Amino acid sequence: MKQQLAQSILKLFGWKSFINVPHVPASVICVAPHTSNWDFIVGKLAYTSLGLTAHFMIKKEWFFFPFNLIFNSMGGIPVERSKKTRLVDQVVEMFHKDKDFNIAITPEGTRKRNDKWKMGFYYIALKAQVPIQLAYFDYKKKVMAIDKIIIPSGDEQKDMKEISDYYSTVSACHPEQFALPKNK
Repeated sequence: MKQQLAQSILKLFGWKSFINVPHVPASVICVAPHTSNWDFIVGKLAYTSLGLTAHFMIKKEWFFFPFNLIFNSMGGIPVERSKKTRLVDQVVEMFHKDKDFNIAITPEGTRKRNDKWKMGFYYIALKAQVPIQLAYFDYKKKVMAIDKIIIPSGDEQKDMKEISDYYSTVSACHPEQFALPKNK
């Protein structure tokens, strides 16, 4: 029922979603560009329309009643952004506890322009030994897709170049807010 409802809503607004990679039971889903609050809604609808579920991280400040009930039921994981935590290790532990665990992460970490992507998504995948699925929102084409998988090699510079190249042709909701990573 949820899947059909999500498909209907996407169709109503002219969006399509697809996955052109083999199913993996556990992965980090790198989601970019993230320039609008609509990204979360479109992404959640698109992933649900495909019959899939994924956890996601959201700032802890959103976990108050009644939103905490909603976000918990949707797979939300609260993140304390104001202090350094061992978030990578905490998420890696979630992979060890659940072999069927996928988590969507927006590496920009904000909807504002940020060419210094947060590398947690990469380190989580590397440490948990799971693949990174590359997901995008293309607002020009009205498509949400996952069509590439990267196995982190440990060569951060090489892997991030491949990821950056992948996202270089995608049209963000607010293109002026999207920057490709320039981490190294």
